[in-house]
Amino acid sequence: MKLGIIGGSGLYEIDGMEDIRENLIETPFGAPSDVLISGFLGGQEIVFLARHGRGHLIAPSEINYRANIFAMKTLGVTHILSVSAVGSLRERMCPRDVVIVDQYFDRRRTAGNDTFFGDGIIAHIAFGDPTCAELAGIAAVAARESIEHSDDPSRHVHNSGTYVNMEGLAFSTKAESKFYRECGFHVIGMTNLPEAKLAREAEICYVTVAMVTDYDSWHPDHDHVTVEMVVGHLNANTVLGKNIIKQTAAALKNIPRQCNCCNALKSSLISNLDLVPAERKAALAPIIGKYI
Repeated sequence: MKLGIIGGSGLYEIDGMEDIRENLIETPFGAPSDVLISGFLGGQEIVFLARHGRGHLIAPSEINYRANIFAMKTLGVTHILSVSAVGSLRERMCPRDVVIVDQYFDRRRTAGNDTFFGDGIIAHIAFGDPTCAELAGIAAVAARESIEHSDDPSRHVHNSGTYVNMEGLAFSTKAESKFYRECGFHVIGMTNLPEAKLAREAEICYVTVAMVTDYDSWHPDHDHVTVEMVVGHLNANTVLGKNIIKQTAAALKNIPRQCNCCNALKSSLISNLDLVPAERKAALAPIIGKYI
């Protein structure tokens, strides 16, 4: 198994990697956010990608999600751990807490960058349970162990939560934030739903480890939040996120893959593959190769 890491705001590199190699991958969908860094972490092979590019130069709406996940698949990634900064919509999910996301809700106005299919080949994936429960369990244990050995053991790990995928770059209005709370959602961000959909199409296990930095705009103390406070939470979360990655990598190499993520396309391809143009099948070979 090979673990892919997608690092969000604040996470642009992984400490302790060995045998490091930079991979510049060309895909049928264009270029990924950055070079993909492969190597070993505690004996587990991993591939790291900075979602926004090193230096954080790519906006959420500008991210080439298809290229990012396609490149991961090309390099043989079987599992993806997405470490992402989020705002909290619940009082109990405090800044510096960790939420293992198990559901998503789409509030984007534009789409089209979150499927490999169309243009002559159609697949409808099952997405009722959009994250890998097996990988989520590993990540939750890793988060708890990392917190226990951190300088702030008062943090909490929440085993489930719904992630609202909004568009940026501006954050929510108070009306929007209160609406999301009334809907029962838990955290809010700008990037993870397209990744989850594409990972499922690519038959890659995927989970979001959401790192809370603030209370979005609904909280009565929102106006007292300063940039310095948010940056402080972000920096602390980055340190914790790196430790969660190490713990997950260590656990993953000892646990066999028993989930059904690796067969997500088995009953999802609708098109008659005999009628799909050869060049289209060739372009999608890393995704559909075992079915043709």
